Amino acid sequence: MTLHPGRCSASDARMSDERETGSVFDPKFDDSGLLSAVVTNAENGALLMVGYMDQEALDATLATGKVHFHSRSRDRLWMKGESSGHFLNLVEILVDCDQDALLIKAKPDGPTCHTGAQSCFYRRLVDGKLVPA
Repeated sequence: MTLHPGRCSASDARMSDERETGSVFDPKFDDSGLLSAVVTNAENGALLMVGYMDQEALDATLATGKVHFHSRSRDRLWMKGESSGHFLNLVEILVDCDQDALLIKAKPDGPTCHTGAQSCFYRRLVDGKLVPA
């Protein structure tokens, strides 16, 4: 859908309204076929990780209840925990207003980060340096 300032067709407006306020799930993938997926711990709300999903990863997540992503570095489907055994078990998916990002609430089977940290966000930036969070 292309919207031009001041020149929005009724059809474009209805499509936008349906995506933004309707009940139809119509994810808006970017030009690479991806959308952002923010993962939090369903039990305590802690931020665990951010990844990218394509249609295949989204479908696999919904079908299995295990969170899947599109690995940009390997250019393939990747199930979180496939090698470590630390799966992310899907609890709920929230969809943002324009359907280009997901908030995934999950129960982790162990540390989420490949470094062994509970979250991938285990450092903070202080005075230009990374320090433990």
